Amino acid sequence: MNDAENSQRPPAPGPPFEVEAFEVTAATSDGIELEAEAAWPGSTGPEGAGADGGGSGSTAAAVAVLSHPHPLYGGDMWNPLVDHLFRALPASGIATLRYNFRGTGRSGGSHDDGKAEQLDAVAAFEAAVRLAADRSSTAEPPPVVSAGWSFGGDVSLAASHGSLSAWIGIAAPLRIVDPASMGAAADPRPKLLLVPEHDQFRSPAEASEITEGWANTQLDVISGGDHFLMGHARAVAERIVSFVGDL
Repeated sequence: MNDAENSQRPPAPGPPFEVEAFEVTAATSDGIELEAEAAWPGSTGPEGAGADGGGSGSTAAAVAVLSHPHPLYGGDMWNPLVDHLFRALPASGIATLRYNFRGTGRSGGSHDDGKAEQLDAVAAFEAAVRLAADRSSTAEPPPVVSAGWSFGGDVSLAASHGSLSAWIGIAAPLRIVDPASMGAAADPRPKLLLVPEHDQFRSPAEASEITEGWANTQLDVISGGDHFLMGHARAVAERIVSFVGDL
């Protein structure tokens, strides 16, 4: 990448920024209502904004759907890394949508070990597609990308939607869902796997071997990070901004 290309990119996101989150409607094909909210670049959260509302904001480069870690081990859509991305990415022009898997927070249903949760991811993708169409100020709505961490990485890599532009797997263990059955594996759309250097559940070498045959897949190592990525949220956000900028 040359300096001219870098100069056209938005600044890398730093510490989390204040955003006006607004509720988003997301319902699964098996009738589960999911708790979800979104943030749009430049959103000011006007008075009277209801579900799928939000401020007039500005044009978004993309909408990133954030899927959270394992709900049986404390994971939810307010997890620190998910929260950082939800707040920081809009400062770089990327709208965000986060949601709780079934049985978590105010979402209905019950935990299903990563199986029915794939329907949750699809419902979140659909909500993001609607949001992109409703909020776009251009003829072509911004692309929708999936960005899932840990459990959310496996589940979202297994889920697909015709309007999804790309997948990002953050410290995906590649074992909660069989990698061979993941919808993203053979799909020609781009994928970015962010693998912490010291991940306790799936090393970079193992992740590379497992995904060797995946189509259009880039694997980047987060230097110094472990599975929980404490202190590495900004590095993750920077990789996402760069990847989205190349779509």
